Amino acid sequence: MSYDWQTALDEIYADYKDLQDGRVADYIPELAKADPSWFGISVVTCRGEQFNVGDWQRNFTIQSVSKPFVYGLALEDYGREAVLEKVGVEPTGDPFNAIELDHLSHRPLNPMVNAGAMATSSLVRGESPSHRFNRLLEAFSRYTGREMAADMSVFLSEKSSGHRNRAIAHLMLNFGILEPNVEETLDLYFQQCSLLVTSRDLATMAATLANRGINPLTQQMALEPEYIQDVLTVMLTCGLYDFAGEFAYRVGLPAKSGVGGGMIAVSPGKAGIGIFSPLLDERGTSVRAIQVCRELSRRFGLHIFQPNTLQATSSNFATAEFTKAVREAD
Repeated sequence: MSYDWQTALDEIYADYKDLQDGRVADYIPELAKADPSWFGISVVTCRGEQFNVGDWQRNFTIQSVSKPFVYGLALEDYGREAVLEKVGVEPTGDPFNAIELDHLSHRPLNPMVNAGAMATSSLVRGESPSHRFNRLLEAFSRYTGREMAADMSVFLSEKSSGHRNRAIAHLMLNFGILEPNVEETLDLYFQQCSLLVTSRDLATMAATLANRGINPLTQQMALEPEYIQDVLTVMLTCGLYDFAGEFAYRVGLPAKSGVGGGMIAVSPGKAGIGIFSPLLDERGTSVRAIQVCRELSRRFGLHIFQPNTLQATSSNFATAEFTKAVREAD
């Protein structure tokens, strides 16, 4: 099926560029400097096609959009069962920065909330803090296809103002989820959130997940295919925190938002969507990005449970065998 992505992006951008709902994040001082008018949309397909509109070349910090990718790195480093011992996969109706753990296991509820993201950051292997950060940079570079760097002013701003995250980290230390080197883990977490990206970078990263872990622009493997289902599942059920259920219902795409205004959505086997707009709703998600995803899903029938999508993902062989079995049963 052919999609006229560029026409869709141009029209959606025009429809929502003047939307002024929401407010810029201000609890991290550096993020408060963002211009509310910034707005960029990008799509990268699994065939390597690229489509962009608006402020798609503007750099901003990735923030919580980093979480699925660090989760994938932790899965590669330790395997599914070992990671599950530290981080659960249950959705939560609480905000992303809730100071809460599972009441029975004392694990973070999932890797998309701050508690879970800090736990997965602690699982990144390395002989030293700098080695761990370099491994993280290399992992993100495989997704974007270019060299990555952090915004040090944002990192220092988060480090100096991140008292709530520090409280969450010490709660996990109390229950043995984190090791005593709490400040090193927090630094790595703040560094990963401070990585500089564009909306096209985000679309490329999302397209890599859509393409079974292979970057469609460089053909380099960024994540082992066996862990793609883990990452996409928690994105679908937990990626937008206390809005994840409604987003899955209305849009039907694995997604992840960040308070820097970035958001990704993954259409498996088709494309990755990356959006940048710093005006946030009360849940910390870009207001314009939600509208963009709704429009693209509606126009192109991208909902993963849409009948045509389900039909396309089943093999002709499996369908034929099932039909044969039903006829024989009759």
